[in-house]
Amino acid sequence: MYFIITFILLSVGCKDTSNKSESTISVPTATIDSTQTEANTTLQQEEVEKFQLTEDNAIDFFFNYEKTLKSNKVKITTNLGSFTVELYDNVPYHRANFIYLTRKGYFDFTQFHRVVKNFIIQGGNSDDRKTGKKRTDIGRYLLPPDTRKGHKHDRGTISMPSSEMDNPHMLASPFEFFIVVTDPGSYHLDDEYTPFGRVIEGMDVVDKINNQPVGEGDWPMQNIYIEKAEVVE
Repeated sequence: MYFIITFILLSVGCKDTSNKSESTISVPTATIDSTQTEANTTLQQEEVEKFQLTEDNAIDFFFNYEKTLKSNKVKITTNLGSFTVELYDNVPYHRANFIYLTRKGYFDFTQFHRVVKNFIIQGGNSDDRKTGKKRTDIGRYLLPPDTRKGHKHDRGTISMPSSEMDNPHMLASPFEFFIVVTDPGSYHLDDEYTPFGRVIEGMDVVDKINNQPVGEGDWPMQNIYIEKAEVVE
C-alpha cells in the first residue's frame, strides 16, 4: 500500500511540473519572433529610404519601373490653375522618370521658373533649399535623349531640357520639363530634346502662365508654384 501511494504522488508531481514548464517556455519564444519581425521591417524601410539613383543604376531602374506602370497621366496643380498631361508609352525612360518623381513628391512646391513669351514655360526648379535637398536625396543622374519616336514639339508638348552640365550628348536633366505654347509648335527643337507627352486638359492654364510678367532671365516677377503633382490612376 505504501508503494502504491508513493507512486501516485510522484506521478502527480511530474505532471504539474511539466505543465508549468510548457507555460514558461511559450512566452519568450513569441516575444523573440515579434522583435525579429519588427527589426526586419525597419531594416527594409531603411534600405528603401537610402536608395539613390546614379548614372550607373538609373537606366536599369527605370527600365524595370516602367513595366509596373498602369497609368500615363499626371495632373499638375499650380497657384494659377491646373492642367493634365498624358505621357507617351514609347518613350519609356522619360515617362517612368516623370511618374517616379511625381510619386516621390519632388515637383510639389517647385516653380515654373522660366517663362519665354509665345515659346515655352519651364518648371521643376526652385531657389528653395528644400528642392536642392530633394534632388540630393533622389540621386544624381541624367537621361539619354530619345528623339526618334515620331513625336514633334507641337503646341502643348511636354519635353525635357538638356542638362546645363558639360553635356555634349544633350543628356536630359530629369528634374525639369518644359511645355511648348507656340502655335502650331516649335519644331526646331525636335532633334535636340525629347518630347515625352502632351497637355490634354487645361491648356488655357498653360497659356495663363506664359502670359505672366517676367524679369531678367525670363524668371516670373511673381512666383508661380506647382502646389501638387499627382498621378491620375
